[in-house]
Amino acid sequence: MRLVVGLGNPGSQYAHHRHNAGFMAVDGIVRRHGFAGPKEKFSGLLYTGEIAGERVAVLKPQTFMNLSGRSVQAALAFYKLKPENLMVFHDDLDLAFGKVRVKRGGGAGGHNGLRSIDGVLGADYVRVRMGIGHPGGSRLVHDFVLSSFSPEERVHMEKLVSVLADEMGLLMAGEAEKYMTRLALLAPPPSVEG
Repeated sequence: MRLVVGLGNPGSQYAHHRHNAGFMAVDGIVRRHGFAGPKEKFSGLLYTGEIAGERVAVLKPQTFMNLSGRSVQAALAFYKLKPENLMVFHDDLDLAFGKVRVKRGGGAGGHNGLRSIDGVLGADYVRVRMGIGHPGGSRLVHDFVLSSFSPEERVHMEKLVSVLADEMGLLMAGEAEKYMTRLALLAPPPSVEG
């Protein structure tokens, strides 16, 4: 069994913010694979289903970003899973908008949700980094991540979420490179005008 977590902030006022890319990703997975739910469990919203013949629980912590670890830890403990059975979808400032990178372990990179999870579980889990771009200066970061995607960016995010949900079987099979290649091919990041 796997636990797939999307990071974001609860509440409709945050729904389209850049910081909620993780929520957008798992919402797409839940829709595409017909998961049951949500149930309110583990200080979050829990959905259950199957992807490529494997049982999967999808969790959207409702604790706000910096306390995500509590929710994730409770779900892992309930299902008796180890961190290596965990996949976390999250926004990433250090990636260009629309790019996706998958890796196991690593640092939190200033991301409060990852920092919270690392603090209770360690870093040995799969992270699916969804690029949201960078505003240019560190003082601009807070307002940037809590701003909404532009209409053009939202169109791309919808396409990206659809493809990443369709291709989840590759990720479940440990084929991270093939997964990233498929996403880049089927939902290429928009070109940046200079």
